[in-house]
Amino acid sequence: MTQSLGILIVTAAALSILLHKVRMPGLVVYMFTGLILGPATGLITSNEMLNLISESGIVLLLFLVGLEISIERVKDIGKIAIIAGGGQVTLTFVLGYILTKALGFSPMDGFYLATAFTFSSTVVVVKLLDQKGDLDKLYGRIAVGIFLVQDIVVIFLLTVLSGIAQIQEPGIIEIAWGSGKALLGLGALLLSVITIARWILPVPFRWASRSADTLFIWSLAWVFAIVLLAELFHLSAEVGAFMAGIALAQHSYAEDLRRRVHPVMNFFIIVFFILLTVRMDFSYLSSQLFDGFIFSIFVLAGKFLIFLLILRRMKYSSRTSFLTSITVAQISEFSFIFAATGIASGKIGPQILSLISLVGIITISISSYLIIYSEKIFKFLVSIKLLSESDDAESEYTDGRSVIVVGMNPLGRAIVDRLVNRGFQVLAIDTDLRKLQGLSCKAMHGNVEYMSTLEEANFKNAELLISALQIEDTNNLLAFHCEKNKVPFAVHASDPSMKDGLLAIGADHIISPKESVILTYQRWLMEEGNL
Repeated sequence: MTQSLGILIVTAAALSILLHKVRMPGLVVYMFTGLILGPATGLITSNEMLNLISESGIVLLLFLVGLEISIERVKDIGKIAIIAGGGQVTLTFVLGYILTKALGFSPMDGFYLATAFTFSSTVVVVKLLDQKGDLDKLYGRIAVGIFLVQDIVVIFLLTVLSGIAQIQEPGIIEIAWGSGKALLGLGALLLSVITIARWILPVPFRWASRSADTLFIWSLAWVFAIVLLAELFHLSAEVGAFMAGIALAQHSYAEDLRRRVHPVMNFFIIVFFILLTVRMDFSYLSSQLFDGFIFSIFVLAGKFLIFLLILRRMKYSSRTSFLTSITVAQISEFSFIFAATGIASGKIGPQILSLISLVGIITISISSYLIIYSEKIFKFLVSIKLLSESDDAESEYTDGRSVIVVGMNPLGRAIVDRLVNRGFQVLAIDTDLRKLQGLSCKAMHGNVEYMSTLEEANFKNAELLISALQIEDTNNLLAFHCEKNKVPFAVHASDPSMKDGLLAIGADHIISPKESVILTYQRWLMEEGNL
């Protein structure tokens, strides 16, 4: 056991060094390590202890997946994530199932394959976006929101399948009864986790956060406690681990916990991905190469195009749509777990898991490079006229008389109309897509509390940033950013008592409820020499 584990780690480390110059992502290196040590050379075979580590790795991997999903980070794009994520899951499954039928797979095999192709890897994408520093950018938050939707769907499916798997002689009534019991168990687990996380966890975890060791032990205790609770409700350990991670991700100490937990979690991720490919059966490979190639093209190109079309239909810029869509072009760690449940229940054979693993190796390897070089790829496609950058806010408002208006309430819309009538280039920003409809200027969906949204709007080059919002904390934050970057700032002071405070932290102009909006802008125009 110790020797096998040592060979795994040493080989992975050696390959990481050798492949560093080609910037091969770590997860891809680990999968190639498994291929070399398992099917290619036979140096490592699955044994009881390695399987135990792998199973623990799956639990901790899904805990880490949940821990990366902060509702606060994606709350402003929740509606978009549901529409885009739900649309993609539906279209990918339908098209994938049709493709499996065309290639001659049975209905049950087609169901598992099409479902496996539907999901994208939260672990791979979050790791790469974090390395690029893009997690808080608009496209990064949309991607994380979409992954949350996908993860909810797969948890639902795993729950239903676990309920069906317990039935000896499945019929329609038995399947409905088993699924219903499983979903009731899921609801009970969810309610329990929410209650504990909301009312019990904060106090002990605040105390534990004073010590790195204590926080780590408490987080492990939490995840395995919820795993045991999930098993009491006849649910899978993966479902419990994922819920445990999401529950902790919503607390203020989550970011610190991620940093502390990551090193140990990374070890289990390494073992999981290595053993995933160690178990691949090459006896099926010769007959699966063509199917694997076709399915990989479908995942890489099909999912990308589905998302691109959905996001463009939702009026996102070509850049944001492209960068978001390129993050989903692979299959997920959930795909392997989902296939494993099919094998355990006898619904599919090992050749289907082998085929899914082959598609996983191809798509994760290629998409990792696509994500790393996504900006360069986008610029290249723009340069050869395959994509247009003309509708991107960040490229259109770099020069000239540009004004950014935040908040499309009645005041914000009135300001936009008056500025457009005076010949200004105007960019309107709001968190609600409905409020951006029918404007006479360019519009951008986003939350200005995120610096990445302001950077995407290129606010540093704006002649003026105007906030029509009545949210004091957001206005204070905008005043701070504008003062720091020397951007003139006009803000709506709904309460006269706020005026002095806003001026003190950097606001240049105050829009008073008692003062005509047009007079405020005439004064600004005169001060700036524009009138």
